[in-house]
Amino acid sequence: MAFAENDDVSFADINLSEAPVRGAPYDPGAGGWPTIRYFNAETGRDGAPYEKKTGMSMCEELGPKGGYMTQYVEEAGNTSLCALDGRGCDEKSAKYLEKFKDKTKAEKEGQLERLESMAGDSMTGELKDWLDKRVRMLKRMVAAHDGDEL
Repeated sequence: MAFAENDDVSFADINLSEAPVRGAPYDPGAGGWPTIRYFNAETGRDGAPYEKKTGMSMCEELGPKGGYMTQYVEEAGNTSLCALDGRGCDEKSAKYLEKFKDKTKAEKEGQLERLESMAGDSMTGELKDWLDKRVRMLKRMVAAHDGDEL
């Protein structure tokens, strides 16, 4: 098993010929290869599988053709790879950060409340993803006001 770790995220690659993992809840190969799972406090030891977003094969969807790997890491990790100083951000996220960087904490909290209230609304997957991304960025901006930047 190959394993890489830092304080926030761990990655593991299991060679099934050396460490056979079979059956529920892991079911390697179910849903395509590679089999991707994430583990956190909510999922517990069993983890949760990656949920495909397109009709592409798993390796295409998460690879350069589909480009969903970053989105997956952000969703599963409930984080943003877009730093508050704009590093690592796509153009849309960078513009959003720029728009809110000089707002007061109360204004950011108000926007966060507004967006969180929309979470259950019916919307396309793309709009839901953008909503979730803005919520994660705003939570980090609010925390930064308290000196607790994540």
